[in-house]
Amino acid sequence: MDLNKIMTDLEAKNPGQVEFLQAAKEVLETIEDFVNENPIYNENALIERIVEPERVLMFRVPWTDDNGSVQVNRGYRVEFNSAIGPYKGGLRFHPSVNLSILKFLGFEQTFKNSLTTLPMGGGKGGSDFDPKGKSDAEVMRFCQSFMSELFRHIGPNTDVPAGDIGVGGREIGYLYGMYKKLRNEFTGVLTGKGMSFGGSLIRPEATGFGGIYYTKAMLEVKGESFNGKTASLSGFGNVTWGAALKLKEFGAKVLTVSGPDGYCLIENGITDDMIDYLLELRASNNDVVAPMADEFDGVKFFAGKRPWEVKVDMAFPCAIQNELNGEDAKQLADNGVQYVAEISNMGCTPEAISLFHEKKILFGPGKAVNAGGVAVSGLEMSQNSLRLSWSEEEVDTKLKVIMKDIHDAGVKYGTEEDGYINYVKGSNIAGFIKVADAMIAQGIV
Repeated sequence: MDLNKIMTDLEAKNPGQVEFLQAAKEVLETIEDFVNENPIYNENALIERIVEPERVLMFRVPWTDDNGSVQVNRGYRVEFNSAIGPYKGGLRFHPSVNLSILKFLGFEQTFKNSLTTLPMGGGKGGSDFDPKGKSDAEVMRFCQSFMSELFRHIGPNTDVPAGDIGVGGREIGYLYGMYKKLRNEFTGVLTGKGMSFGGSLIRPEATGFGGIYYTKAMLEVKGESFNGKTASLSGFGNVTWGAALKLKEFGAKVLTVSGPDGYCLIENGITDDMIDYLLELRASNNDVVAPMADEFDGVKFFAGKRPWEVKVDMAFPCAIQNELNGEDAKQLADNGVQYVAEISNMGCTPEAISLFHEKKILFGPGKAVNAGGVAVSGLEMSQNSLRLSWSEEEVDTKLKVIMKDIHDAGVKYGTEEDGYINYVKGSNIAGFIKVADAMIAQGIV
């Protein structure tokens, strides 16, 4: 495997796709030695094949707003890899959505789903449509138009989308209703559904819960616990909400949440009332966190700032890609941070990750830490196939086991000679092995 040549070829084939190229380089750098030690992967051109999506779909999405004006958005589905199961990954509705971001997410999803040990391939999709500020009727009309094209490409054994940024329970409901109408069948083709029509308990909390279960295993390796530790969270949506719930339950003190407008410092740690209020903030669709400081005593809002300037023991990016950069990482390190775990997808820049590794700060990568969401989506698929609904305790127990196994795989392949655990390297190798071996077994297809 010649990393320089592969990256040069990738850059030539994918000009301007910064996020995808960043994700590919991060994985390939960490698996390079392993691949070269196992010639079968080079003999089968595994690297050249695994970085190419199996299929990329792009389509027009016309819809009518409440004023009767016709609007046009662009829809996508990147079906990246189906070696170990049907394509599985969320739909993102956000103005920033483009092919580069969806290819990066689909590529990451392939390894993330492999790590869960569930039979799921990797995919991602979405649109540059912005649901914020839209009425329910406008969102419904958009979702129906989007699904009127997507329905022909998905199915319970082909491709099973879920939600992501901008796609919550409301959007999944509208999408599923249109799919069911067009296909005249009731199947588990979308996950994140409402409980009244096939959803799974703890799915909204699953990404946040899973991230904290993973971090709990990181702490246990060091003989430590959450009790008494301080934590900084970014974002204020479902992921942040789930992480805050579990951190508080485990005895940690959550000091921050954030939005595009700035961050809130919670001087005495987040309370149950504040955690409940996060749901109100998210439901408002205003995408600002400042109102939290008006709502509660002991909360200060810092406009235009990021939460990583606060002195904490643990930091959890929970919002969007590249939200924590090299300068943020230096500030965290200088303030004595001990653990950083990405619960967002590729939440840290390469410079930030390099600094964490250099300082021997334990760092959990998003494809491992945030796999709880897709893991429970996989469990939802199982429940749909069995026509059963498991209890909250059953789902949570399975999630804990999955996250512990994901963590342990990172330890197995990422422990270095000095005892430091490079979870990025370990998780990438563990995820790669399963997908690559399945691709070899299935021939050149």
